[in-house]
Amino acid sequence: MPAIITPFDDRQELDLDAHRHNVAFLGELGYEGFVLAGSTGEGPLLEPGERRRLAAASREAGRDDAFLLCGINAETNRIAASQIAEAADGGADAVLVLTPTTLSRNRTNFQTAFFREVAEESPLPVFLYSVPIVTAYSLPLETVWELAQHPNVVGMKDSSGDTIRVQRMLAQLPDDFALYNGAAPAVTLSLAAGAHGAILAAVNYVPRLSLEVVTAALESPPGNMGMQHRLTAANDGVARYGIPGVKAAAEIAGLRAGRARAPLLSVTEEARAEVARILER
Repeated sequence: MPAIITPFDDRQELDLDAHRHNVAFLGELGYEGFVLAGSTGEGPLLEPGERRRLAAASREAGRDDAFLLCGINAETNRIAASQIAEAADGGADAVLVLTPTTLSRNRTNFQTAFFREVAEESPLPVFLYSVPIVTAYSLPLETVWELAQHPNVVGMKDSSGDTIRVQRMLAQLPDDFALYNGAAPAVTLSLAAGAHGAILAAVNYVPRLSLEVVTAALESPPGNMGMQHRLTAANDGVARYGIPGVKAAAEIAGLRAGRARAPLLSVTEEARAEVARILER
C-alpha cells in the first residue's frame, strides 16, 4: 500500500481534489489499499476533522472495496479515540496507531496499556505502528507479541528496516497477524522472511517499480534484487530531503502533491532538480 501524501494548497488547507486525483492515479496502476495520514501523509500535522475528510474523499475517488488504513497520531488515549472516531466516520477500514512517545518513550508498561485500551475501545481493527526514524523508539518484540494476542490488534507496520527483527517477530506472531514492512530498502528480504506486505512512501514517486518489487518478492522469494537495488537507490536519494522531497518527487511522477504544511519547508529548486535526476536514473 502507498503511504500516500496529503496535498495542501497555498493556504495550507487540505486540497481534496488533488487527493482524489492521487488515489485514482495509484488505483489505476493496481493499488487496492491506501494508508492515509501516516508519517508521509503528515499525520502529526493534521487538524481535527481532517482525517474524516481524507477518508471520505478517498472513498469517493477509489473503488468501494479499496482498503483504507488511517493513521492515528495521539499522545493520549482520549485524542486517539477522537481521531479513530473521525476515521470510522469517514469510511476507513482500520487504523494505524503510532506509538506515543513524548512522556512514554521506553516505558513499555505505558505503551502496552495505551494500545490495549485503544484496541478495547476502537470500533475499527487496530494496526500497531513502530517507526523509530520518527519517534526514536521501537516497540519491543515482547510488547508486540503480547499485544498481538488481543482480538482487535490485527497487524502492524514496522519501519525499522531491520529484517532480522522482522524474522524474529514473525516467529511468535499469530498466522493471521498482518505484519507490513515500512522501509523501502527492506521490502524484498522482509517479504522473503514472511511479512504480509509493504507500506511505502516510495510508491508516491516510483509506483510501478514499487509494485514490481513487491510482486516479485511474493511470487518467487527472495524476489528480484536488481529491482530492489533500484528501489533502494530512489528511496535513499529522495528521503534525504524528507517529506517535502517526497512531495517534489511525487509531483514529477504525476501526483498532485501541493505544498507541505508548516513547519515543514518546501525543497529548494536545486534540491528539486536533484530529485528529478534521481528519478530519471
